[in-house]
Order: sequence, then structure tokens, then C-alpha cells
Amino acid sequence: MSFLVSLQDIYDVPSMKTDIGDRIKKARENKDIDQATLARKVHIATRTLQRWEKGEQVPAGDYLMQIARWTGVRPGWVLTGEGDMYLRTDTAPNILRLNTDSVFRKVSLVEIPLLSSVPAGRTAAIFHPEHVERYVTVDNLNDPGAFALVVRGASMSPRIEDGDIVVVSPQREARSGDICVVRVNEEDVLKMVKMDTDHIHLIPLNSEFDPLTVRKRDVTFVWKVVRVIKNL
Repeated sequence: MSFLVSLQDIYDVPSMKTDIGDRIKKARENKDIDQATLARKVHIATRTLQRWEKGEQVPAGDYLMQIARWTGVRPGWVLTGEGDMYLRTDTAPNILRLNTDSVFRKVSLVEIPLLSSVPAGRTAAIFHPEHVERYVTVDNLNDPGAFALVVRGASMSPRIEDGDIVVVSPQREARSGDICVVRVNEEDVLKMVKMDTDHIHLIPLNSEFDPLTVRKRDVTFVWKVVRVIKNL
């Protein structure tokens, strides 16, 4: 069963459509991006973006994530209008030097949306890119489109266990040997990837699970995991 629910199905109210459209337009104009440029980055027709901004249609959640990424705003703000428009960056307080040999640096922290979950087992239900459950704080990834997912399953243990949180950066290039969230034929999975010319090999870290080879043409995206937050 697919959980990739269209926002049209959830918010079938004209005022909600208009509100989301207004926020998309505001985010685009604040970034000083014209409609044609943003449409090209999101891989849609300019006319489609115009309909979204007019409130005639509501984009699916994965498109909202891309709009948020390219305009630098919070996905949750685009969806609901609640909270800060932009990702809030906090700087850790100054740390006193304990001695002349100890040097500490300030760390910039950001809040990123925690979405539902991604399976670390067989390919299974798609995570909800339109549904922000809460926010988690991590060190700055320099990727406004970064988000977090809860891991379900044991195929990546012991490195990544059931209940751990992985931080995904769509902006980072995924390469062979990286652990990634991969969408294959509209289903998602968390695996280490190995790429060749025409195929992507999805490799579990747990030897009790079998690897899977898929065709690149059947893959929608390969997004790199850049952090693991252990479920202690």
C-alpha cells in the first residue's frame, strides 16, 4: 500500500489551496527566482507552477519538498504556514577555554523536519514527504532541503538499528558505497548502494538479508544519508 498521499486528497478546500499557493509565490519572490527558473529546477512545466501559485491545484508533497529546497524555506511552513518561514539557525553558546591548549569552535545548529519512516528491510511503504511529525536539531548541513526519517527494520544493523533516525541530504551527490534512501517503482528502501552503468545494487549491512539489484530507469531518486541519530 502506498502512503504517498496527494495534498489534493488531504486539503480539498479552496482556501487551503490558495494559502499554499500564496506561500509558494512568496517563497519564490523572496528568493528572487522567476516562475520559469523555479519550474525548471523542480522539473515541472511553468504553467503547472502558475496553477499552484493561483491555488488552482495543490502540489504533491515531494514537489513541496523541492520548492522548499530551492527557495530555502521550511517545508512545514509551505504546507501549513505555521512556524518560521526559514530554517532557524542557532549558534551554540560560547564555551570557555579550559586551558591555553584547548580550543573549541562554535557549532551552528539547524532544525530539520522529521518525516515518518523509511524501511530498512524489503522495499515497503513510502514515507510521507508532506507530513512533518516534528523537528530534530542537528549541526548545520548547508542543505535547506535536508530532512530526517525514522528507520524501520533490521537490514542495516548493527550500524543502523530499528528506531534510529537517519538524516538525508538530497543536495549531496550519492556515490557507490554510500548509504542512501532509494525510491524504486514508487517504493522506498534504505540500503548501501553500488552503482554501475545501468543498475543500482541495494546492499544490506545485515548478512541475514539479501541484496537487490534494480534498473536505474526504475529509480526515482537516490538520496544520501549524512547522519545517523541513534535511538538510545
